[in-house]
Amino acid sequence: MPTMPAVLAFDLGASSGRAMIGRYDAAARKLSVEEIHRFPNDPVRVGGRLHWDILRLYHEIKQGMLKAKRGGFALESVAVDSWAVDFGLIDKSGELIGNPYHYRDHQTEGIMEEVTAKAGRRRIFASTGLQFLPFNTLYQLAALRKRNPRLLEQAETMLMIPDLLRYFLTGEKCCEYTNATTTQMLGAESKKWDIALLGELGLPAGILPEIVPSGTVAGRLMPSVCEELGFPPVPVIAVGEHDTASAVAAVPVSGDAPFAYLSSGTWSLLGTETARPVLSDEAMRLNFTNEGGVYGTFRLLKNIMGLWLVQECKRRWEKEGADYTFARLAALAGEAEPLRSLIDPDHPVFLNPPDMPRQIRDFCRSTGQPEPETSGQTIRCVLESLALKYRMVLEHTERLSGTKFAGLHIVGGGIHNELLCRFAADATGRPVWAGPAEASAIGNIAVQYIALGYIGSLAEARDIIARSFPVRTYAPEQPEMWERAYARFRDLVESNAK
Repeated sequence: MPTMPAVLAFDLGASSGRAMIGRYDAAARKLSVEEIHRFPNDPVRVGGRLHWDILRLYHEIKQGMLKAKRGGFALESVAVDSWAVDFGLIDKSGELIGNPYHYRDHQTEGIMEEVTAKAGRRRIFASTGLQFLPFNTLYQLAALRKRNPRLLEQAETMLMIPDLLRYFLTGEKCCEYTNATTTQMLGAESKKWDIALLGELGLPAGILPEIVPSGTVAGRLMPSVCEELGFPPVPVIAVGEHDTASAVAAVPVSGDAPFAYLSSGTWSLLGTETARPVLSDEAMRLNFTNEGGVYGTFRLLKNIMGLWLVQECKRRWEKEGADYTFARLAALAGEAEPLRSLIDPDHPVFLNPPDMPRQIRDFCRSTGQPEPETSGQTIRCVLESLALKYRMVLEHTERLSGTKFAGLHIVGGGIHNELLCRFAADATGRPVWAGPAEASAIGNIAVQYIALGYIGSLAEARDIIARSFPVRTYAPEQPEMWERAYARFRDLVESNAK
């Protein structure tokens, strides 16, 4: 079988991972992607603590590489992107210390409040520019120091999840820039670890590795991996290792005009790309974040709870014996009464409740609204509330960036939920351009090809992506009804924030 030049992207989400082959046709100026391996990424609860099964993920990465080999692909490079904030600790002998904690583990409860009381929210935001979220790496480290200090005492190096998996492949330790920016420990303007902040909080700055830019060849497959898998020493590239950074790299825009994006999946991340971080008091008050993008850009955005709400409803109903597909739930939501009940998707009660449908009912009852009585009503409540939150955050993004956006680009797996895309257009009163679905993997692949010299720049890569993958347009259809709903939603969010 003849071999075909290709690159291999591993895109790890909070519920599943996949291996995607990328190929670039320079003559046609088109990218193609093909999924060759998919696997679950289920958290594991042990003794009341929630962990990632990191060695299983590493095993699945090796399986993906073997499938690429059996498929006749000659890999020119490999790269991994994943969710942010979580990490593993490596001891002085190079061994992993325990299993990495899941960001939804309860160890950080109350820690953010303790840290901000000590260091000051203004001081933390002025340095890092990061949104205050209770599971940020900064608070996870503070929780370990308080509740399990022996782990930190044993640690020589902290590696974010994709850095850890790359270390397993190459033996090289470093931290890719976009993921480093999600820790709330990196200076937004200096692009260096904030050693002073860590010192004030009694956290060990010595465990933080060197930061490397996106697109860096950060090692090659080590001899033991090459021998096990029958591979040559293929380069392993540090792409935009935060999956949102890779997804934003794949937004199919041409030219230099500013754009608004929504990376839609388990989380929804909405914002725009800027040349500099926005560190104003208003940005802090609105709890926006300034995360690093690939090739010197910044992502001014806000995290929104996202389709986690739907996933958790489905999981609960399955425990009770129901057998719903996501498509069936969307169909039932489409049949339900519009805009009957609304929630604030980002209210803390929805972060990790044991029973999501019950939590939604409780929220609606406590705010004087009709409780959702059916699965269709529940999912419609979630999707409409997400769409209205998108409008709110889009308007805040415009205010902070000083830019008016003609519409909203939605990328990621959430575009398969056509009802949500339609609601987003209605709620924002603007066109929604949906696609590509596999944005994180495509951005990962594009940065690999830039690093290998096949594509000249990020702008060129986006132009190629726009030529290579379909985009569907949704136009607003019911502006008056949604305008009234937005006034209700805004009052709901503001009253619950007090």
